[in-house]
Amino acid sequence: MKNTTETRSRTVTTVATRIAGEDIAKGDYVTILSEIIELPSYLWSNSAISQPVDELVRLRYLPSEAGEPHKVVAVCLPFVYAKAPKGNLTAFDTRQQQLVRLDRDNGRSLWKQMGKTKKKTK
Repeated sequence: MKNTTETRSRTVTTVATRIAGEDIAKGDYVTILSEIIELPSYLWSNSAISQPVDELVRLRYLPSEAGEPHKVVAVCLPFVYAKAPKGNLTAFDTRQQQLVRLDRDNGRSLWKQMGKTKKKTK
């Protein structure tokens, strides 16, 4: 699927593509779109919603690190192992984290720029 759009001013806008775990490959640039958290239902004991005490409540939220590019180094579903721009290895769990694939050129460029360290001035 092509995910670029050309506008009248000749600027190209790219769109991150939602991706299933089985479609992620080594070398892809990915980032977190959203994450699911499961909390015990007893935390909502005073709410109008009545649920069994042992049932989990699932919440979707946008993590603060959403948008940070990661380069995939290995895939062993449901886990995706990726390198952050600063070199840290991260494990994503595709059961809890929705990943998107970044445009290859933009992902590579962003990953390199975010990995650069600022030189200290004396």
